[in-house]
Amino acid sequence: MGFRLPEKATQPTMYFIGVTTSQSSIMKLFPLWAQELGLKDAVLKGIDIEIHAPREVYREVVSFIKEDPLSLGALVTTHKIDLYEAARDLFDYLDPYAQLFGELSSISKNNGRLEGHAKDPISSGLAMEAFIPPNFWKEHGGEVFIMGAGGSARAIAAYLFDPKKKDNMPTKLYVTNRSTPRLEAMKELMPKINPNVDAEYIHAPTSEVNDAVLARVKPYSLIVNATGLGKDRPGSPLTDACVFPMHSLVWELNYRGDLKFMHQALAQAKERHLHVEDGWIYFIHGWTQVIAQVFHIDIDAERFARIEQISHEFRKKG
Repeated sequence: MGFRLPEKATQPTMYFIGVTTSQSSIMKLFPLWAQELGLKDAVLKGIDIEIHAPREVYREVVSFIKEDPLSLGALVTTHKIDLYEAARDLFDYLDPYAQLFGELSSISKNNGRLEGHAKDPISSGLAMEAFIPPNFWKEHGGEVFIMGAGGSARAIAAYLFDPKKKDNMPTKLYVTNRSTPRLEAMKELMPKINPNVDAEYIHAPTSEVNDAVLARVKPYSLIVNATGLGKDRPGSPLTDACVFPMHSLVWELNYRGDLKFMHQALAQAKERHLHVEDGWIYFIHGWTQVIAQVFHIDIDAERFARIEQISHEFRKKG
């Protein structure tokens, strides 16, 4: 994949920093949302960067947005941690979540200052509230198993184990990842969020390791694919021999791609009494949070409901 910086913006421009941005539904949805939100002349452009790109690439992109007057900001996906680590010194402000998690998903400007925010703890929480029943953890005592230890995994764990939830949180956290550095980083982070979490961090270079962890997870648990597998890269973190725990919630964070993990869960949904959720509502929350930040607008419940309706109709046609 050849990396190219965008041309200087000639109208209010927001960027989507990802891997395969042209394949995302947001490219067709953004103009519809912009019309609903009154964002006159605003456009969205994709910037495709290979996974774990060289540090200079991230710095070039951030510097371009910082210096170009009509480049107003960006949503960052896949590269949230790498971009933060490579370019954090270029920002005039980083919100507490960005500093705590060591990542950012939103780049915006405010009175000439370049600002970075980590919006995932908010958007993942809103998405989970849409499908996890109230008092689910308190009533059933289930666990959470997150495959992947990147930005989304950190945000989900932080939301679920927020001490404010008291006795309505999972009884245990399992996290697996194919490489160890991010696993170690998450292991260091979680005690800062909640020192009382019963957690296991497991190096899982193969899908078989994830299968073995899954076999240990209690019924009434939450199983999450936060690896990115099934979207930008085909496949699943589990093998077809995996067995999901009974009465569990299964969350595929992707909404496009081959979605193999989701299909593995759907194949067992009836027999194992699973609720299977894809990443569509997470996608909408993630984008609306950053759009509100970049364009300095308020997307209240009524406006969000209209955005959701527009998106639902668009998806139905697709």
